[in-house]
Amino acid sequence: MRTIITNRWFKLGMILFFYLLFTCWLRGWWLLIGVPVLFDIYITKKVHWAFWKKRGVKKQTKVVEWIDALIFAIVAATVIRMFFFEAYTIPTSSMEKSMMVGDYLFVSKLSYGPKLPNTPLSIPFTHHTLPLTRSVRPYSEAIRWPYKRVAGTGKVKQDDIVVFNFPAGDTVILGNENPDYHDQLRRSALAVQYRYAMDGKSISLDEAKNVVREELIMNGYRVITRPVDKRENYIKRCVGLPGDVLEMKNTELYVNGKKSKHLKGLQYAYRVTTNGTPINKVKLQNMGVSSEDLSSWNDEYFHLTSDMLKKIEALPNVVSVQRVRDEEQIFPYAPAYPWTRDDFGPLKIPKKGETVQLDLANLPLYERIIGVYEENQLHVRDSVIYINGRPADSYTFRMDYFWMMGDNRHNSLDSRYWGFVPEDHIVGKAYFIWLSLDKDKKLFNKIRWRRMFRFVH
Repeated sequence: MRTIITNRWFKLGMILFFYLLFTCWLRGWWLLIGVPVLFDIYITKKVHWAFWKKRGVKKQTKVVEWIDALIFAIVAATVIRMFFFEAYTIPTSSMEKSMMVGDYLFVSKLSYGPKLPNTPLSIPFTHHTLPLTRSVRPYSEAIRWPYKRVAGTGKVKQDDIVVFNFPAGDTVILGNENPDYHDQLRRSALAVQYRYAMDGKSISLDEAKNVVREELIMNGYRVITRPVDKRENYIKRCVGLPGDVLEMKNTELYVNGKKSKHLKGLQYAYRVTTNGTPINKVKLQNMGVSSEDLSSWNDEYFHLTSDMLKKIEALPNVVSVQRVRDEEQIFPYAPAYPWTRDDFGPLKIPKKGETVQLDLANLPLYERIIGVYEENQLHVRDSVIYINGRPADSYTFRMDYFWMMGDNRHNSLDSRYWGFVPEDHIVGKAYFIWLSLDKDKKLFNKIRWRRMFRFVH
């Protein structure tokens, strides 16, 4: 048996079996050029592929052994990270209490099928910025691969917790990334319009945006673009699938006319009024209220789940608790859609192959899909919509789209602010929590033992 295992033909056969299986899974037939390489490594040995080793020497030096181990570790970890699992940390409270700040989890690429990188030329284990630098890119765009996703174990389902590339992260102001570029541009353009109006002048929104861009350059800001796979990773809950119709009524979400199911970790903002006596912080911690649940600008505002709400209302020094309502305008930021984060819709989520009629009224809903995500030339001249130089009164979507929202409904920047999430931005499914640390506590008390080694639901 040992003789068979150490036989070079047997080794080649086993390696080729898994290599060809991997090639078929990826449908990357160009990988077949690796077959003669493997044949030479195991059988003919004409080329000295491991150039860092001395050929013909059985006992290598410790340095060479370390290089061997390092190369193997980098290759194995890169393959696992790209095609199977990737580690992720919850950085903000937008998903409290379902996913908590300090949760360390694995994201499954297999659940929806891993997507191949758009920028394959990159330094392993880096994202959009080289560590210890502020703006150095660890990748090259000399080679750009189109979107391709290989087969997975399933598809995105309603209420899945999904990690995805930030859709509005295509353009970034270095050193001033938050809020995102498009939000800053829109808000600053409105301020420019107001400034012009105070001087008795009139300026269109597009003209105001050009003024803002010029001011950014004058003030020394550097504006860059990023490919899809190098944009920030976000984590939210998928509440709308392709073809679904969503509507928000007084903070309640309806999907296809039915109220969405109540999630245990769902939070809303409340104004808590006491009789003048402050609520004891130890009591708050015992109720599950963390520092992330308290407003940073007003100590009367709390972000609470339904269970936490009942406990707060039962306190003897609490006079009243009222849910906060916000009238701030959200996506698509157009006069025809005076929506807020608590009241919007009905809104249909675009589906691949579906055709929508276009006009100037509904164009704000789809302009980023047409012009950015699906890379068409979109212009409006003399009230006529042009796509790739031709007048258009309809458009057929080439990808599926999703609607993502945070469970902390009043403390989450999500699809309500930047719209649809394209399928090519989906990274994977939140799968398994292996560690959870509470930043409000110290030493061993920081570890949330009950959250460790748990599958994400």
